[in-house]
Amino acid sequence: MGTVTIGVSIAVPEPHGSLLQQLRAGFGDAAAHGIPTHVTLLPPTEIEAGELAAVEAYLTEVAAAGRPFPMRLSGTGTFRPLSPVVYVRVLEGAEGCTWLQKQVRDASGPVARELQFPYHPHVTVAHGIDDEAMDRAFTELADYEAQWSCTGFALYEQGPDGIWRKLREYAFGSSVVPPQAGRVDRGSIPLR
Repeated sequence: MGTVTIGVSIAVPEPHGSLLQQLRAGFGDAAAHGIPTHVTLLPPTEIEAGELAAVEAYLTEVAAAGRPFPMRLSGTGTFRPLSPVVYVRVLEGAEGCTWLQKQVRDASGPVARELQFPYHPHVTVAHGIDDEAMDRAFTELADYEAQWSCTGFALYEQGPDGIWRKLREYAFGSSVVPPQAGRVDRGSIPLR
């Protein structure tokens, strides 16, 4: 049956997603049009194709335990020199993103895995391009702002052509009463 490469992320909604994707392409990042603008919850992960149904069922459970939370992007950051990446910072919503990615990668689930670097929610706007273009991305988006309510996440698959395609969206929600603000537990994302 073979393997597939999947990823789980929070899509940056319109008009912000398309704008950041166009800017990324304008900085010379050849991968820009093959990667929807997003905040990663599970980085590219290879699984057996037959495991996809179990992953989808597990992500349904994770989404059911989640609650909408505010997301706000503001300004830029970089992982250079460790990694050739310039990104837009997640100023609000990082706690919710961190909780979600831990649930997605939990040892009890089908895609348990360790990360190469500590988790840091962000929106990549330049990756692996020359330093001058990276500097331009960092400067030109320094005042960038966007906000929305995160109401779920999505599962993506990378095709043989390198393009990431959405397989399924997962909306937050269940009949569980949300906990008090600021409390983090396995049952829900903390509310603000």
